[in-house]
Amino acid sequence: MLVLLHFVVLFLLVILGFYIFVADPRSRGHQTFAGFIAFLALWTVKDLVFWNFPEFSSSAGWWASASFIIAIFMQYALVVFAWVFPENSRTPRKKLAVVVAPGLILVPAALLGLLWDRIDTTAGFNIELAPLAYVFGVYVYIVFLYGGYILIQKHRTYRDTQRGLQLGSILWGLTITVILITTVNVILPLVGVFDLLPFSSLFVLPGALIYAYAISNFKLFSLQSALDQFRLFPIAYKIALSIASVAIVSFVIFQIPIVWWAFANGMTPDAWKKYLVFSVLSALVPNLLLLLLIARTISRPLQRITVAAVEVSNGAYGTEVDLRRSNDEIGLLANSFNEMSRKMAADIDQLKHLNEHLVRSDRLAAMGTLAAGVAHEVNNPLASISSLIQMMRSEQISETEAKENLALISAQIGRISRVTKDLTEFARVRPAARTTISVNELIQRALRLALFDRTFQSLTVAFQPTEEDPTILADGDQLHQVLLNLFLNARDAMPDGGTLNISCNVEPGEVHISVADSGTGMDKLAMKKAFDPFFTTKAPGKGTGLGLAVCYAIVTAHDGTIDITDSDTGGTEFIIKLPRFKK
Repeated sequence: MLVLLHFVVLFLLVILGFYIFVADPRSRGHQTFAGFIAFLALWTVKDLVFWNFPEFSSSAGWWASASFIIAIFMQYALVVFAWVFPENSRTPRKKLAVVVAPGLILVPAALLGLLWDRIDTTAGFNIELAPLAYVFGVYVYIVFLYGGYILIQKHRTYRDTQRGLQLGSILWGLTITVILITTVNVILPLVGVFDLLPFSSLFVLPGALIYAYAISNFKLFSLQSALDQFRLFPIAYKIALSIASVAIVSFVIFQIPIVWWAFANGMTPDAWKKYLVFSVLSALVPNLLLLLLIARTISRPLQRITVAAVEVSNGAYGTEVDLRRSNDEIGLLANSFNEMSRKMAADIDQLKHLNEHLVRSDRLAAMGTLAAGVAHEVNNPLASISSLIQMMRSEQISETEAKENLALISAQIGRISRVTKDLTEFARVRPAARTTISVNELIQRALRLALFDRTFQSLTVAFQPTEEDPTILADGDQLHQVLLNLFLNARDAMPDGGTLNISCNVEPGEVHISVADSGTGMDKLAMKKAFDPFFTTKAPGKGTGLGLAVCYAIVTAHDGTIDITDSDTGGTEFIIKLPRFKK
């Protein structure tokens, strides 16, 4: 009966410690409680072996040494718990060193048997303690009282709060435990009554249950707590349950029949050989089953999540993990990953729309800047056309002169048509489409549009097309916008006029386009932040700070780079590098 009670207590302690630890493994309070339960389990194992097996009880010295040592380590666990709970604070190492220092002498004394003068189990359990044992006992109670004092002070601090209720319950549990243990292990043995010593671990269990109940925020025995654990059943619980289940089932199905069959005719050498061989063989089946369960529980789901994560990192946004629904950390991870992937795909799609809107807004801003120049380019031909028409109406002209005037009118109309075509082509919104483009033609097209601006017309523009006309695979409209932005920025950097040098160089595998002005230049900080959205060095109301950000986005989308440096003429030089198209 006693061995059964010890097994029940040991089983409950292991389950209790495991439950509290897995509930919050990062909590120092939960970690310390698990340590306390581990020492209490050792205490139970010590009593289980000593009081139930005569061959171990014949020498009681080891039992007494273990009792003293485990008792002090349980008090150490209590003090550490009092320091860290409920704030989850760190253990003060200096204080811990002071508390543990006497144990460095007393624990070796217990191991060497210096705490008792005589211990005998021949006619019942009997022990005569040495004076050092009383010193050890006083030290144990001092450590216990110190831990209790810390908890009482914290209880006063957190009075009338949830933490205060937890600390109050823990104090009640400790009080009940110390009364029961002191009665069984100290008071009764001092008067010669040792009958309850085998049951000492049973008297610690109620206090441990109250202890655990308080730490778990009063949810240890509640139905809601059970439902919460069912909804999210940690994978550590599943693995532990799998291992325990396989061990128990394999013991019942294989080990018991093998023992009965092997030793049916006595414990002969041949019987031991049968037992060892078939025990090893039978152990393979549950171990393989255990590996299968762990692989299905952990390895396969993690592999699928890893593959999905690699696909997302390669740009397959929106990829989801196809897993059977599970109520553990892996199931929660898979659901969170799927939700994150869906949101990422939606956010990237939204960013694409915003980028398109930004490019469109920047293009409209450039059109506004060019509006005055365009009006000038259109008004002059219209004035000429109007004058010619009036002349043709008011005067008698010959057929030859009429034809000449009509030719002039046609030329002016063509001029207007080119202006409006260039502007329309620039403003038109079309889906991004990459085609082979001549770099020389691209630069000339952007220059032609920039020359609509009167201020830009006052600049000295130097551009010599390259003899080898390089081609790139790109969206012409987008790169046209980049170059126009750079040309207009150069115009703003040279309000009193200056020189704009444009060049195109062919490098191995790349085409370099340089736009350099002789303006005021940029300092190092401005160069570093130039491509940040809404950063501008222009006066308030003169710039949005989006132009260069749009340029950067377009160039990088074409697998190129855009850099800023000081130009040879004292201004700023922008260098665009784009992959060359090989025919």
